[in-house]
Amino acid sequence: MDNFDDKIFFEDTQEFSNEVPFEDKQEIEQLEKISTEQNGYLTPDDILGFIYNPEDNLEFIESLVDQGIDIVSELPETQEAETKPEISEKQKELHEIKTNDVVKMYLKEIGTVDLLTSDQEQELAKQIVSGSTAAKKDLVNSNLRLVVSIAKKYIGRGLTFLDLIQEGNIGLIRASEKFDYTKGYKFSTYATWWIRQAITRAIADQSRTIRIPVHLGETISKLRKISRMLMQEFGRKPTENEVAEKAGIPVEKVRDIFNSALSPVSLETPIGDESDSSKLGDFVKDEASASPEELLYRNLLRNDLENVMKELSERERMVLKLRFGLDDGRPRTLEEVGKVYDVTRERIRQIESKALRKLRHPSRLKKLKDYLK
Repeated sequence: MDNFDDKIFFEDTQEFSNEVPFEDKQEIEQLEKISTEQNGYLTPDDILGFIYNPEDNLEFIESLVDQGIDIVSELPETQEAETKPEISEKQKELHEIKTNDVVKMYLKEIGTVDLLTSDQEQELAKQIVSGSTAAKKDLVNSNLRLVVSIAKKYIGRGLTFLDLIQEGNIGLIRASEKFDYTKGYKFSTYATWWIRQAITRAIADQSRTIRIPVHLGETISKLRKISRMLMQEFGRKPTENEVAEKAGIPVEKVRDIFNSALSPVSLETPIGDESDSSKLGDFVKDEASASPEELLYRNLLRNDLENVMKELSERERMVLKLRFGLDDGRPRTLEEVGKVYDVTRERIRQIESKALRKLRHPSRLKKLKDYLK
């Protein structure tokens, strides 16, 4: 981020994330509109655009159910078309993914676990509420294939397939702890939310070279959702001012937040075709390096200064070079130079003064006057 203090930015964004005027009422109205277009159904992907952390928004999710909105893992058109043979095809698909032997062994192992009926899910959920760890284990193990089917959709996002599965399993375990069977929806639908949230958070945390804080990720997600809504409304990409107005925040913060979401690009990135060895870094200006004109100027000054200093004694030349760092760019103190010649700092000061007086003589100074302008 150019000319920007990261510490101040993240402090400001933390404050902003607690003040964003995304009221539940507004979000519910927007989701109701989406559900109407989908015959009264919402998927976890629909809701993820509004809610980043389900653990902090369980009441909001429950309010959607209270509004008569059904949250399903996939829209009914897709679900109705699915049959047992097609499920078998999906399992074959998983084995076609290029993975190592460990993943293949894992897929084979979880494939032996029987799926649960709705009644069995309800019974296990009741036992979990009573504190049964065995019931929790059975509920989780029977849904491990759900994690795999979701994780494969995120391949190529910066994490390995095995890492995606592991993160999804964490979300599945969390879902088993939070599932409320009295609400009436299937566990797989509820778990899908947690699995996708766990995977997407892991991708945001681990796949980026520069990690984005969770609270900032939530803010980015909300602003992107607003951008998509405005794009549908206007038929074009919205401006930063339009997004800021809709979100009710300063446009400067919108700009900074979107800038923070940009992915870094390696300076080693190849440029051109395979026959060209150029890299991106070859075309990026190094602000810390001197320009060719500056280098030429310095070389000319060094040469002319060397010629003028030839008229000084050997000791006088060395004292000036050490005192002003003419050779290595590191100026020395009088005491440091005195130790080199084993004399007092006062003696070095006298030698330096005498040498400078000689250089200030008009006959020598005129050779350097062009550099003093």
